[in-house]
Amino acid sequence: MADDRGSSAVEFALVMPLVFVVTLGLVQIGLLVRDRALVEAAARAGARAAALQPDDAAAHDAAVSAAPGVDPSALAVSVTRASGRGAPVTVDVTYDDPIRVPFIGWLVGASVRIQASAVMRQEYG
Repeated sequence: MADDRGSSAVEFALVMPLVFVVTLGLVQIGLLVRDRALVEAAARAGARAAALQPDDAAAHDAAVSAAPGVDPSALAVSVTRASGRGAPVTVDVTYDDPIRVPFIGWLVGASVRIQASAVMRQEYG
């Protein structure tokens, strides 16, 4: 009986670090999924603003304000337009999402690049 308790403690000590790392990995994946949704929302908001106004700065500001949980300095917004009313306008948003959970950065690196794109028709012109 005493030997069984000792082997259980050893098995627990061997398995616990793996369970800990897997749990931290799941938390980081949840943060990445949340940031992916925010970047997609930023692309849609930026495309909507670019469709309504010819000013690229308005599209950038709309994209940044649509993603309140991300670092605005790491959010890159580019606008590509064709000329004329009804022509497509494309907004590409790129975000280098830092790995925030300890012990996970050495598995995947310091950051993960998230990209999203949205296309809408220009309503001016």
